[in-house]
Amino acid sequence: MTEFELIHHLTRTLPGNQSVVTGSGDDCAVLDLGIPDRLVLFKTDAVVEGVHFTSQTPPSQIGHKALARCLSDIAAMAGTPVAALITLGLPPKFDVQKLEMLYEGMNRLASSHDVAIVGGETTTNPERLLVSIALLGTVSRGKAILRSGAKPGDAIFVSGELGGSLAGRHLEFEPRLLEARWLAEHFTIHSMIDLSDGLAGDLRHILKASHIGAELLSSAIPISREARVSAKAESSAKPPLLAALTDGEDFELLFTVRSRDAVGVLDGWKKQFPKVRLSCIGKITAGEGICLRDKQGLRPLSAHGYVHFS
Repeated sequence: MTEFELIHHLTRTLPGNQSVVTGSGDDCAVLDLGIPDRLVLFKTDAVVEGVHFTSQTPPSQIGHKALARCLSDIAAMAGTPVAALITLGLPPKFDVQKLEMLYEGMNRLASSHDVAIVGGETTTNPERLLVSIALLGTVSRGKAILRSGAKPGDAIFVSGELGGSLAGRHLEFEPRLLEARWLAEHFTIHSMIDLSDGLAGDLRHILKASHIGAELLSSAIPISREARVSAKAESSAKPPLLAALTDGEDFELLFTVRSRDAVGVLDGWKKQFPKVRLSCIGKITAGEGICLRDKQGLRPLSAHGYVHFS
């Protein structure tokens, strides 16, 4: 059973109540708690030693990544983060100084986005470190961007560059919170997700939620320098395009917008965020699945992103 099969199996009969606007199946849960002009975003995520970082990873980078992953999900819904709770699962022989450094990295990122860390939990976790974060945020009513709004004809955009994240970017990335809120304020964004499991995997989440397909232009996909260097240095490394499609942990924004707004989005982005690349990589179609257009023509894309338990 894959990660997503397990999620579907466990979430089929989840209880809800009148506060739930959007439950399982998007980047965050969206709750209506009666705040006049705001909805509440609720998110949890975890990083585990041996999966998301190694025993040699600097503790401050572990803390940064643990919080940044949650912040990236808030960004994917054009929200503003507010407060976090931290759960530590610790092996019996833990190093207090390393945990202090972990919190330094986390606190530094939290302060830069005005996020309060308001408590949490500690427990024993044999053999390896686990850091789990629950994060609250808010979004203006009518401005939350879901995965389910993509429409045929939409232009598909991605921020930054993709692939090769294990060379270090997955520990140092900055969540695209400002960029996402700017998009929501100035344009009608139909759908959005952050890229945690790879373009080929996360785009499929939008397609499934929106009941549509997509066509990507291979030459337009922004491939990182790390992915290109790795392909040249290691004969066993993925080709750069495949790395950009499947490596995961890019934590960039993937979103769709009306095609007639595409030029405006590109021009406005360049003025507002000149140091962050933005690429139009394809379009939403009325069919199913993903097709890739390259020099050989148009063909179905069989590649998928990272999947736990596969």
